[in-house]
Parts: sequence; structure tokens; C-alpha cells
Amino acid sequence: MSLSDIFKSSFLENVTAVSMFDMVLAMLLAFGIGVFIFWVYRRTYQGVMYSTSFGVTLIALSLITTLIILAVTSNIVLSLGMVGALSIVRFRAAIKEPLDIAFLFWSIAVGIVLAAGMFPLGVFGSLLIGVVIMLFANRQTKTKPFMAIITCDGDVSEQMADKILRAQASKVNLKSKTARAGKFELTYELRLNDGRTDFVNELSQLDGVTSAVLVSFNGEYM
Repeated sequence: MSLSDIFKSSFLENVTAVSMFDMVLAMLLAFGIGVFIFWVYRRTYQGVMYSTSFGVTLIALSLITTLIILAVTSNIVLSLGMVGALSIVRFRAAIKEPLDIAFLFWSIAVGIVLAAGMFPLGVFGSLLIGVVIMLFANRQTKTKPFMAIITCDGDVSEQMADKILRAQASKVNLKSKTARAGKFELTYELRLNDGRTDFVNELSQLDGVTSAVLVSFNGEYM
């Protein structure tokens, strides 16, 4: 057998290693589940700046992972070369939200499962993960947390501001107090009773209060 015959034989084996039906079905399911992951990500995103490119990346990751695993499972020599090639890849993009890591792993896992031929597991697992994330990520507390930053220039104005805050909020915690050049900067954690914020106007009009700022906070609270 000549070198040309060996090359042709190896090429034909690689072409027929994965059937056309399996390739089309795996890629279509990867695209469909990738769109579902993107939809769940968009509905549950709670960060400051929403990134459409990250959502598109989730769809692309599902397709790319499926493509790679299909190639790896069809040829053991190719799989070794693929591992070596991917080992030199470095990602520098920063993950802004902890939940984004779960979406990345979800997209990669879907590609692996679908390429392995476990279609029911990929579909059912994705539906279950999507429902769980929707339930827990969208769970809202009864009262929204706020941060109040008040600048005053005396003990009397500080006590009056504290009295107004405690009358308007169900929970008031003094988080920090900074004193500089005869002025005090107070930072409070608040849980408002009825969601009204007009008491900030009353705070700003107090004698000795130079500024009053109320900020909605999206962080984690116990």
C-alpha cells in the first residue's frame, strides 16, 4: 500500500467517523439550548452593565464545544493534538458577576454532553438548570436595600438625621462614620418601610446637614 493509499484511507475514515445526521442533530440542539441559555442569562442578569456580547458568547461556546468534542471522539490522534492546542490558549476577559461563571460552564457542559450523543440528558439538564436559576436569581426580598450618605457639621444635626432615618426605615445600621475638618460623613444601611424617598428632602433641609444622598444597592445582604 502506497503513502497515497494510506492518506486516502485515513481521510475517508475521518469523514465517515461521525454520521451527517448526528452532526446536524448535535449542532442544532447545541444552538437551541445555547439560545435558551442566552435567554435565561438575559432574564436573570442583575449587574450594572448588561453585555450582549457575553450572551452571544454563550451561544457560540455551546456550538464550538460541540464541534470540538465531535472531532475528538472520532479520532484518538486528533484528540491528543486538540488537547495540546487548547492547552496554550489563555483567556484574559474578567468575569464581572459570579453567576457568569455558571453560565460559561453550562454552555461548555451542554456542548460536551450533546457531542457525546446524550441528547435527552442535555435537554432535560438544561431545562432543570434554567428553572433553578430563574427561581433563585429572580428571588426578591420584601424591602430593597439602600445606602444613605449624610454629611453634617455637628452632633445635633447628626442626631436629628439619625432620628428621621429611624422613623422612615424598618432597619437602620450605621456602617461607617468619617470625621474631617469639623464635618462628619455618615453611611447608613437602610430598609425602607414603604419605598418612599421624600424624606431625603427633609434631611437636606436640616440645619447643619450639607448633603444627603440615597443610593439603591444591589449587593448581597444577610
